Amino acid sequence: MSAPVVPTTDRTPPWTPGAWRGYPAAQQPEWPDTGALEAALRTLSGHPPLVFAGEARALRAQLAEVAAGRAFLLQGGDCAETFAAFSADGIRDKLKVLLQMAVVLTYGAQLPVVKVGRIAGQFAKPRSRSTETVDGRTLPAYRGDAVNGLDFSEEARTPDPDRLVRVYHQSAATLNLLRAFTSGGFADLEKVHVWNQEFVAASPQGRRYAALADEITRALRFLVACGIDVAHHPAFRTVDFWTSHEALLLGYEEALTRRDSLTGDWYDCSAHMLWAGERTRDPDGAHVAFLAGVHNPVGVKLGPTSTPDEVAALALRLNPDGIPGRLTLITRMGAGAVADRLPALVGGVRDLGIPVVWSCDPMHGNTFTSDGGYKTRRLSDILEELRVFFAVHAQEGTVPGGVHVELTGENVTECLGGAHEIADLDLSTRYETACDPRLNNTQALELAFQMAEMLRGQGRAAV
Repeated sequence: MSAPVVPTTDRTPPWTPGAWRGYPAAQQPEWPDTGALEAALRTLSGHPPLVFAGEARALRAQLAEVAAGRAFLLQGGDCAETFAAFSADGIRDKLKVLLQMAVVLTYGAQLPVVKVGRIAGQFAKPRSRSTETVDGRTLPAYRGDAVNGLDFSEEARTPDPDRLVRVYHQSAATLNLLRAFTSGGFADLEKVHVWNQEFVAASPQGRRYAALADEITRALRFLVACGIDVAHHPAFRTVDFWTSHEALLLGYEEALTRRDSLTGDWYDCSAHMLWAGERTRDPDGAHVAFLAGVHNPVGVKLGPTSTPDEVAALALRLNPDGIPGRLTLITRMGAGAVADRLPALVGGVRDLGIPVVWSCDPMHGNTFTSDGGYKTRRLSDILEELRVFFAVHAQEGTVPGGVHVELTGENVTECLGGAHEIADLDLSTRYETACDPRLNNTQALELAFQMAEMLRGQGRAAV
């Protein structure tokens, strides 16, 4: 005899990876051949996952420590990855600058640092306009190499879904190399001097880093003298390094979403952490609907137009169970707006009682066009927004949990200021970004030293 059917009052259909299709989806490309798009997505859905559910859970546990004030989040990398700039040296150098920054923060602030790269998937960019006009000719805007090409031609700017498959393969190769670097000895603390690139070592920040590296070397020798096997202990030889990107192209994210065999939960296996951007954070939109159903750690970018009610709705939508480490709120207000706009948002979420990681993106709100026509940012504005971010959290009794920056390991000249005093006239020397300006290695190190002082000023330390 069959069991009786128990009626239910919950008529909400279960979440599926394609449930976002029932919501308004902003910033999606106008693919000219939908048949080719569906074929590419079917190909991706049959490929192995890029990351695993257990890894995403491990990151969530580390972010829970950040939310509690016992660790600090360092998230950074390219504005947009490209096919042309793909190389082992480029991947190594991006990892190197993040490791340098993490060492400065860990040693200077005495806090564990959770290291998350904008890498192995950051190939798509939102745009303020869907088209671009040059010399009277209008073409689709460049939306990142996942969609179309940067060259201003009809062929390059036509969205091509085969690029999504290429994104997958380049991300897989990048992840493979990152795992080799972080577990194969490159991240060994005994190599802190090796990480100091030549152009950095000659700078004031490079010399300051070298002095810190000397202190770490002496500390390691002391541990060896005490009988600790530093050379073989994993805590000194390997690091956890996680990947992240903006979950912008929802078809791609859906195709790489898998159900975990251990828990039955859905995970987006394109990266360990995903976020919704400033243009796609509508609580009732498709991007938030998608992120609400996956069990990865997720984030949301919050600009100066964010309201306390909207942020509360996002927190409830994305972390209704109040899971520590699940949700990161990434503020990007601009140095001139952060003092006015941030306190109400922080206070509102605090009063809501939902645990979150508060992270500061001091880059996007401080972007402007230089006199020479280059999109750029001032390091002084970036540092000022960070200082106010820390001050607001001290005032509200909350935890300033992390920083989210665009940077590169190359000696580029894209942001103004820093130890080398990059000026407007210097921007054209090595302006190489495909989209937004990035900090170079020396500027990133200066940022790390300043943040370590801010953390010490707040009395932050691991407990």
